[in-house]
Amino acid sequence: MSVGQYCNRHVITTDRTTEIREIARMMRHHHVGTVVVVERRGDKDYPIGIITDRDLVVEVLAQNLSPETVTVSDVMSSHLVTAREDDNFWRMLDRMSAKGIRRLPVIDAEGALVGILTVDDILTALAVGLSDMTRLVQREIVKETQQRQ
Repeated sequence: MSVGQYCNRHVITTDRTTEIREIARMMRHHHVGTVVVVERRGDKDYPIGIITDRDLVVEVLAQNLSPETVTVSDVMSSHLVTAREDDNFWRMLDRMSAKGIRRLPVIDAEGALVGILTVDDILTALAVGLSDMTRLVQREIVKETQQRQ
């Protein structure tokens, strides 16, 4: 199983000059808690940072900063941890857990952004897997019961 199989390919992005108020609007409009900050090179976006809804609260609101005076580059996390789309899903899950990361930009072999893997994506993948296993067990029980009759 690879990260690319489970990541969300629809990523909300921005550049480093966007004002914080616009980031909040983007998050609300797209129903996301993360915006990936990218640098455009040619026809591809390369991740250079990430900003979360928590960053807005902790770094802007809690500091009593005026949102009009703060840009993404003032608040974003620029020590970006990424995964390649062909990385092993379980290893990335361990890595995210070890580093306390809930959202992981996914890149291609050249480093361009192709998706994002979030805790929600992971929980969905696990829930689907468990559901499939439950159905399998139930089918086996029915099959065995029918054979005994």
